[in-house]
Amino acid sequence: MRRSSGPRKTLGTPGLPLETWEASKLALIPAAFALLALSACRSHDFPQYPPNYREYAYVTNGDSGTVTVLDVVNVRLDREVPVGQNPVAVTASPTRNEVYVVNSGTKEGTGSLSVIDAEKNTVAATIALHRKPVSIDLNAEGTLAYVANSESNSISVVDLKARLEIAQIGAGEEPVAARISPDGRTLVVANRRGNSVSIIDAAARTVRSVFDGCPGAADLAILPDSSKAFAACSGGHQVMAIALADSKLNPGKPDRLESLLDVGRAPVQLALKPDGGEVFVSNSLSNSVSEVDTSKNDVGGAYLMGDDPVRGLVSFDNSMLYVANFRSQYVTIYSIDEGKRGPSIHVGDGPVAMAFSGSRLLIFVVDNRSADVAVVRTADATGLRTAMKSMFTILPTGRGPNAIAVKAFSLQ
Repeated sequence: MRRSSGPRKTLGTPGLPLETWEASKLALIPAAFALLALSACRSHDFPQYPPNYREYAYVTNGDSGTVTVLDVVNVRLDREVPVGQNPVAVTASPTRNEVYVVNSGTKEGTGSLSVIDAEKNTVAATIALHRKPVSIDLNAEGTLAYVANSESNSISVVDLKARLEIAQIGAGEEPVAARISPDGRTLVVANRRGNSVSIIDAAARTVRSVFDGCPGAADLAILPDSSKAFAACSGGHQVMAIALADSKLNPGKPDRLESLLDVGRAPVQLALKPDGGEVFVSNSLSNSVSEVDTSKNDVGGAYLMGDDPVRGLVSFDNSMLYVANFRSQYVTIYSIDEGKRGPSIHVGDGPVAMAFSGSRLLIFVVDNRSADVAVVRTADATGLRTAMKSMFTILPTGRGPNAIAVKAFSLQ
């Protein structure tokens, strides 16, 4: 869920004009890398990549109309790429060296989808969408994109190879998230103003079921076996659990509401463990995270995190949860294995989105208010998990950064 901080005269350091702050951040980069060379960039600390390996992090800057490209291999700013107006979401192709940026557009006009060639880091195509697109999801093959058009009450289906919208599916009022199941059979849509969740047959592109009673439906998670979906009801204090029809575990059964789970106030985001066993709910107004057992639809407990948790990220080994607290300058760690909260790490102001590097040694934290990305170490070069103790370095972005995706590939 994107948070807007509104117009600001200063960013980062109070009293500094924007231009001075941007210049000061750029001036700090050489010093940061000098320190890096002295202490952090020993050969055994980072992977040794082959010459043809490339990895970039792409950060959408909502107030600049650009995407900041960060070189993950060398941990540095690569470039800033102009895209459409008000970019708000980004994702990387699982099969092509491409990155897709959703541009929400102006209030009066329509939005678009920018296609970035990751090998050149330039815009290869722009695809017209509808009014205020806000989210994107891709099928497993990377051939189709599903974009939620929040002010058109529809979902765009985009053929990514043909660079063309091939269908528009009606949804509820103000769809803000659309997720395709891993098996590709079901599309689940959260309708924020409609207070509902729509279930769509992905092949027929028709609405199969609608479940009301989810005020402010905001975020979605679908289990790896495609059997169940969870929806965060941000206008209240519940998460909706829905058994999905047309999955291997529910043959011949209709979509059905299994449970409404009580969590904290204003649940805004769901972080699913890679193994699907638990989902962690960021409760914005309760300053907590709730832990949900996905097989039993049982809330195991709630844990205080920081001021306004808005984003959770689970480690690839299912052991650690990282939580971005928007009204603060901290990311908090929760140990899933130990069942307890760990330390909080100082980052930039207004952390709102996070992504792992391909090696899993780094987390990139997008700081909306200070307009930068904090780079935090998570492990050593052997891949053994260690406690995250401090920020590694910080890199500048454009204005109003709000989302991030990482793309790794090897040049042929």
